[in-house]
Amino acid sequence: MPKAVLAYSGGLDTSVAIRWLKEVRGFDVIAVAVDVGQERDYESIREKALKIGAVKSLLVDAKEEFAREFVWRGLKANALYEGRYPVSTALARPLIARIVGGVAVKEGAGAVAHGCTGKGNDQVRFDVSFSILYPQLEIIAPFREWNVSRGEEMDWAKERGIPVPVEKESPYSTDVNLWGRSIECGILEDPAQEPPGDVFLWTAAPEEAPDKPASVKIEFEKGEPVALDGKRQSPAVLIAELNALAGTHGVGRIDMIENRLVGFKSREVYECPAATVLLAAHRDLEALTMERDLAHYKQLVEIKYAELIYYGLWYSPLKQALDAFIDATQENITGSVTMKLHKGSCMVVGRESPVSQYRREVATYEPGAKFDPAASKGFIEIWGLSSKIAAQQSKRGK
Repeated sequence: MPKAVLAYSGGLDTSVAIRWLKEVRGFDVIAVAVDVGQERDYESIREKALKIGAVKSLLVDAKEEFAREFVWRGLKANALYEGRYPVSTALARPLIARIVGGVAVKEGAGAVAHGCTGKGNDQVRFDVSFSILYPQLEIIAPFREWNVSRGEEMDWAKERGIPVPVEKESPYSTDVNLWGRSIECGILEDPAQEPPGDVFLWTAAPEEAPDKPASVKIEFEKGEPVALDGKRQSPAVLIAELNALAGTHGVGRIDMIENRLVGFKSREVYECPAATVLLAAHRDLEALTMERDLAHYKQLVEIKYAELIYYGLWYSPLKQALDAFIDATQENITGSVTMKLHKGSCMVVGRESPVSQYRREVATYEPGAKFDPAASKGFIEIWGLSSKIAAQQSKRGK
């Protein structure tokens, strides 16, 4: 039988996809679970795939690879889609696609598959990444071909004895990795309804968070976090520790109306504790160490960079070209930022850097400042001259 390699999460959609690929399309299925920080029982997931019908089930631990090659790139670009979403799910898809496609080539498979629906963004991210990296492979998306409701899908699974972790009474669809947790479906599809408490697993409700604030000092080298409170850690461990700390203090909840790439708006709920803190700290350190015009121009690039990630174009020529620009901007982003976490808020309360461009002797209002206020008059006259002439000419024309 022909072989297909499936990006397998162990959830409802990909569990059903194993049996569908076998029964409907006639494939021997190789399930590949890629650990990018989901905190799951991967041995059980591996065994579950075999019980459902996969001929082989593999686990790839990619947490450090994900953090170092993907998350840190997003962080250095301050990547926030529509100014709010830290593109957590979007960052993981190109890595998963690269790994799953690599297994397909190694196993001699002719196809790769994923469990994305025909209405979401992830299908774009997987398909585009597969097509760029492995154009020789067929791409199969069972839920684009088989249009069923979530309830019908659950019934189909139960009829075949497929164990699923989701019940009709709690029909949330979630995705989790080191950089964040996304939650969809159910009552969340009504944007007027406040998310119920059971939606959140990583973050305390701000009103129930500890009364005593916490502080954490984050050290950066060339734009990348390297230590918390003086303790150097690997990227994945650092993110996980900060997720726990910030989540305890209710930091990182996001509830937004999002413009999906596929053309409609959706209500999205996220938990991104570490991302929220690190992005705020990184932006502040850039403000301290980056020249003004470069900082302002980088903000324009950041919008496009986040869009490219969200749109599934991680491996595009433009994204790769912008990587070179972003890397160049990070040469001086070295130093530390102290953050205060308290009841859902995170605030910068201190920053320092050996390459700081802040000069107290220039900025101070105390006597002896190395700035001559008298020089401002001529600067202002020249700065506004063209607008002044234009205004005078406009008045003459009336």
